[in-house]
Amino acid sequence: MLWIKSLHIVFVTSWFAGLFYLPRIFVNLAMVPDGSVAERERLLLMAHKLYRFMTILAVPAVGFGLWLWLYYGIGKGADNVWFHTKLFLVLLLLGYHHSCGRLLKKFQSTPHGQATQRSHVWYRWYNELPVLLLLAIVILVVLKPF
Repeated sequence: MLWIKSLHIVFVTSWFAGLFYLPRIFVNLAMVPDGSVAERERLLLMAHKLYRFMTILAVPAVGFGLWLWLYYGIGKGADNVWFHTKLFLVLLLLGYHHSCGRLLKKFQSTPHGQATQRSHVWYRWYNELPVLLLLAIVILVVLKPF
């Protein structure tokens, strides 16, 4: 079981690295000045490759988590409200991951020189969501407050 936990932690950490950095690329994309086609294309390429890579990392992260839950019974039982809350937050995290993909597609489909629908300030706030989710998930797993 410790091998599975270790692999789960490694893949979750790697996945979060992408979740932290991709929205930062969105901030930079929202700030690209008109006429800077090469910069925009480079950022779009970076974002596309990062999204693809972090999606690959999310699969084993979720898979090992499911393995721990379903095979080893971590979180099973009626008194594990902390675990059900954690599962809910993980679902929100998967939704956030999906929304990153949708935002990337919007950036890719927006012709250069046209303003994006949101400002770089909005993307800066959007970038903070995975930090809050990680904080809540770690507190739930370590402290099991309820």
